[in-house]
Amino acid sequence: MVLAAIAFGAAGVCQAESVRIKDLGKISGWRENALLGYGLVTGLAGTGDSPINRTTRQTIANLLSQFDLVIAPDQIQSRNVAVAVVTASLPPFARPGDAIDVTVTSFGDARSLVGGSLLLTPLKAPNGRVYGLAQGPVSVGGYKYDLNGNVVQKNHPTVGSIPSGGIVEVGVTAQVLDAGQKVTFVLADPDYTTATRIAAAINTAFGAEVAEARDPSGVEIKVSDEQRGRLSGFLTRVESLSVEPDRRARVVINERTGTVVSGGDVRISPVVISHGDLKVSIVTVNTASQPEFIAGINPGVNSLIVSNTRVDVEEKGETGFVASNNTVADLVQSLTRIKTNTRDIISILRAVKAAGALYADLIIQ
Repeated sequence: MVLAAIAFGAAGVCQAESVRIKDLGKISGWRENALLGYGLVTGLAGTGDSPINRTTRQTIANLLSQFDLVIAPDQIQSRNVAVAVVTASLPPFARPGDAIDVTVTSFGDARSLVGGSLLLTPLKAPNGRVYGLAQGPVSVGGYKYDLNGNVVQKNHPTVGSIPSGGIVEVGVTAQVLDAGQKVTFVLADPDYTTATRIAAAINTAFGAEVAEARDPSGVEIKVSDEQRGRLSGFLTRVESLSVEPDRRARVVINERTGTVVSGGDVRISPVVISHGDLKVSIVTVNTASQPEFIAGINPGVNSLIVSNTRVDVEEKGETGFVASNNTVADLVQSLTRIKTNTRDIISILRAVKAAGALYADLIIQ
């Protein structure tokens, strides 16, 4: 198929929509903290760590010693216990008594954690301090059963979770005000234009020069003595303001799934596109030749295999011209109308970028 031209309408640049400042980033200091623990999962139906696992036996012996029961690790033989690593995230402004979700993963050679229960496990931060305790029945979204070499498995039965299974023992408070009594708003996608617009919107709303874009990722906001006393209300008002964020032109391509994601206003310069493919098929047809009258006279005569080989060559090509003032969306829609498959569209976009006609960052995943 040869197309004389691919005509695209001159579409205007898509208008940006107003977005809340709250959705563009976060206040500096607002972060979660990772917690880590090591414990035992008990009550497993013979799917725990094997008796040869020295780590599990030593852990059980250490646990029993806390109850004045001294047993040598070599004397412990059980498949109903598994050592596990427990992880959780401590949210900002967590208070003692708050419940958090925990994840339990097998640390040894256990086959499954289905039906198990995690014993009391301290959760520590990188500074070595205990900030929470985890305990409770493990919820596993899978299973694994094996018998006589036959295995039936669903998902990963050696990983489970305990919803609200962790209790915060030591609270944390995020520090949002720095030494200069300022709050810094951090953009999720750093950009000079967006940061400047955020600062301008804040200054307009409060009628004073209280905000300044220091860099592409940070906007400093001055907090007066009056506003410091009601900081929550002040930050609520700041986060509720709306701005039109600027964005960098990007085209994201996933070659594994054949997915193309692009902004509607990514521009393309005038360019000629010619794309085609060559398909070669080699087909061999085997037939047997065995006349009946010969087979009837001489039973020892064998069949003769005759191979007929055919080579098919098919070549298809498409040629098009992209006019000025067009976007990637226009190009993709036009290629789709002429039934171009997704992987060919990806190849065309990469070639257009290499030719310098695509004004966007091409991200290949």
